[in-house]
Amino acid sequence: MTKNFEKDCAHCPGGLGLEYPLYDDNLFWVVCDVHPLIQGHILIIPKEHISTMGNLSEDAFKKYVDLYSKVKSFISAFYGEVGIFEHGITGQTVFHAHTHFLPFSHDTKEIISDQNVLHRITALKEVKHEFAQKQKYLFFENKNQMWLVDIKLGFPRFFRDIFAELLDAKERANWEKTRENQKLMKQFKKDISALTENWNKHNK
Repeated sequence: MTKNFEKDCAHCPGGLGLEYPLYDDNLFWVVCDVHPLIQGHILIIPKEHISTMGNLSEDAFKKYVDLYSKVKSFISAFYGEVGIFEHGITGQTVFHAHTHFLPFSHDTKEIISDQNVLHRITALKEVKHEFAQKQKYLFFENKNQMWLVDIKLGFPRFFRDIFAELLDAKERANWEKTRENQKLMKQFKKDISALTENWNKHNK
């Protein structure tokens, strides 16, 4: 993969979003979310500065699928059920691809109540197809089922706000504002420390 970096990007080298790494290879970083919605909140981030996972090369996407499974299995082992989402350009506030993984046990109908705006998919490769067709998407996985959401619903922090509210963590939703809250920032560091310890135990 060509290393395409952008100055001042939170997910490019030196960026804020890479402050707490868990794993990296030649294509990806796996990191603790710097502003976690809950302890166990992890991001997969490609090293190339691209907007969405759907725009990865075929080889990079295969690696992404492997890491997706690895992170999901870790959260399942240490925290229970897993929620996953990606703002495939739609609703992004950081314009460098990243997929969120976090402990989450709510029903899918609580995330999106209108089933008419959901399209069930059975494999991650369908995300690439959606991007090829529309150049954007909204993706989430819950209860081991993958979904694409009508992009007309998208707004900044779309999934982040929804998941935060369901986790009773609305004060954590807007990551830019949380940086002004010293109490929250201290709690974030505690959550990140515990997550890192669990990750290291799981992968030693």
